Amino acid sequence: MAKDVLFVDDSKTVLVSVEMALEELVESGDINFNYYSNPVELLDAVKRGTLTYDLLFTDINMPEMNGLELAQNLKAIDSIKNKPIIALTTESSPEMKQKGKSIGIAGWVVKPFSDKKIVMAVKKILGI
Repeated sequence: MAKDVLFVDDSKTVLVSVEMALEELVESGDINFNYYSNPVELLDAVKRGTLTYDLLFTDINMPEMNGLELAQNLKAIDSIKNKPIIALTTESSPEMKQKGKSIGIAGWVVKPFSDKKIVMAVKKILGI
């Protein structure tokens, strides 16, 4: 059964890049790929119960709600609190990474990223 991989980033360029990087995993049926450009909309869909995921990648710097706030809100929802969240961001300071870790972010991928790094992260975390 395919795993649900979800990305949230306000950059359409990043979302298209990620979609292309994961194309082979989608075509093989290993994952389903979905994305949101607005973290508030994603959070609302999860709260309504219309959206779930097995792995979430989030940007940190986004309008309306940053990725740390999104992760904190998602980790407070019992049905998904144990689902892994990976930061996909330009932020690379040790302080920011520590904030993320304390919230429950499982990993950190710094932009610009390689397709190989995204694919490896998905495979490793989901055991594909």
